[in-house]
Amino acid sequence: MADITAATVKDLRERSGAGMMDCKKALAETNGDMEAAVDWLRTKGLATAAKKSGRTAAEGLVGVAVTGNRGAAVEVNSETDFVAKNDQFQSFVREVATLALSANDDVEALKAAAYPGGGTVADTLTSNIATIGENQSLRRVRTLTVEQGVVIPYVHNAVAPGLGKIGVLVALESAAPAETLEALGKQLAMHIAAASPQALDEEGLDPVTVERERAIATEKAAESGKPANIIEKMVEGAVAKFRKEVALLSQLFVMDNKTPVRDVVANAAKAAGTPIVLKDYVRFQLGEGIEKQTSDFAAEVAAAGGI
Repeated sequence: MADITAATVKDLRERSGAGMMDCKKALAETNGDMEAAVDWLRTKGLATAAKKSGRTAAEGLVGVAVTGNRGAAVEVNSETDFVAKNDQFQSFVREVATLALSANDDVEALKAAAYPGGGTVADTLTSNIATIGENQSLRRVRTLTVEQGVVIPYVHNAVAPGLGKIGVLVALESAAPAETLEALGKQLAMHIAAASPQALDEEGLDPVTVERERAIATEKAAESGKPANIIEKMVEGAVAKFRKEVALLSQLFVMDNKTPVRDVVANAAKAAGTPIVLKDYVRFQLGEGIEKQTSDFAAEVAAAGGI
C-alpha cells in the first residue's frame, strides 16, 4: 500500500475541496493514485469537476499580441512570481508574444526566431537565465487568424499591458464594423477567462475527457440502485450536461447567466445586420497542467509523525 502522508492528503484537499478524512479514505482506496483519488471523490459526490485538475502552480507570465487580423499568445515560465515582476522578464515575454505572430504555433520555431538586438529567442532566454539567476522556459505558443474581421486580445488582471496570468484571444469572422466586433470580442474574452471552456463546441471536446466523465457518471448512477434502463438515462443526462457546460458555444454567458454564447453571437450579428462567426479562441492560464513541488514544513512534520 502506498505511503499516504499529511502532505499528500493536503494536496488532494486543495485539488478536490473535499474534507481531510474523505481525502485520506480516497487515497487509501486508490493506493495513493492522486488522479484516481479525485475521481473516487467525485463518484461519491465529494468533489467537483471544476477542481479535478488542481490549482495552478507554475510561475511566470502569459503574453498576448495582435497585429492586423492575427493574434498570438505565449506562456513563459519562471521559478518564482518575483521574476514575473522583473522588467527584463516582462520585456522578454512581450517581445516573444510579438515574434510569435509568425511562429505558426511552433515553440521550436519561435525559439529559433531572431531576437531584436542580436541572437535568437533561445539565446536571449539563456542570457536572461544567467542575468536574473533563475530558470525560465518558453512553454507554448498559439496563434489565431481571420480572413475578415478581428482577433481580440484580453488579459485578466494584467500586471502590465498584454501580460498576466490568464491570456485570451477571440477570433471573429465578419464584415461588421471593427468597433462592433471589438466590443463583442471583449465580452466573449472575459467570459472565456472566467468560464474556462474546454473546446469551441461539443464536437471539439477531447473524447478521453468525455469518456472519463461517462465512467464517473456510470459509477455514481449505479450506486442509486435504480433499474438499468433508468441508470442509462441518468448517465446520458449527466454526460450531456457536462458537454454543454464545458463547450464555449453552449455555455451560459457570464454576463447574464442565461443566454448561451452562440445566441449572444447570433444576437450581435442580427443587430449588426451581417453574419458574425466565432471562429476560434485561445485561453492560456499560467501553469495549467504543470505540477510544481512545494515545501510545507508543517505538513512534513505531521507526515513524519503519521497522520
